[in-house]
Amino acid sequence: MSRSLDDFVREALAVVEEIRAEEGLRILQAREGWHFVDVREPDEFAVGRIPGARLVPRGFLEVKADLVHPKRDPWLAERTRPLILYCGGGNRSALAARTLQEMGFTRVVSLAEGWAGWTSRGYPVES
Repeated sequence: MSRSLDDFVREALAVVEEIRAEEGLRILQAREGWHFVDVREPDEFAVGRIPGARLVPRGFLEVKADLVHPKRDPWLAERTRPLILYCGGGNRSALAARTLQEMGFTRVVSLAEGWAGWTSRGYPVES
């Protein structure tokens, strides 16, 4: 049986908390200690991003989050750091959040609708 992207995303969202853009904006403005992580590609990130977001492309996620890989990102060693992942529309971030949960991250959520939902509401961006 062949599985689709929708199947994978649905399975991820069964175990990953998803927050709406409005909650993301509230968190951004309140500076509650959550960190935005953009899992899009570098060219997408260069065009614009949520203010203060850190780029960790989904294609390198496991490498960057690994605790022993030579190309790991030491910033991702803290498994309890609260992370809000986002992508273009919410699929990649849901899949990435599930992966991070499986790697031991305890406070990771996915931003519903991703960058598209954020920008369609006119929320703050930086480039």
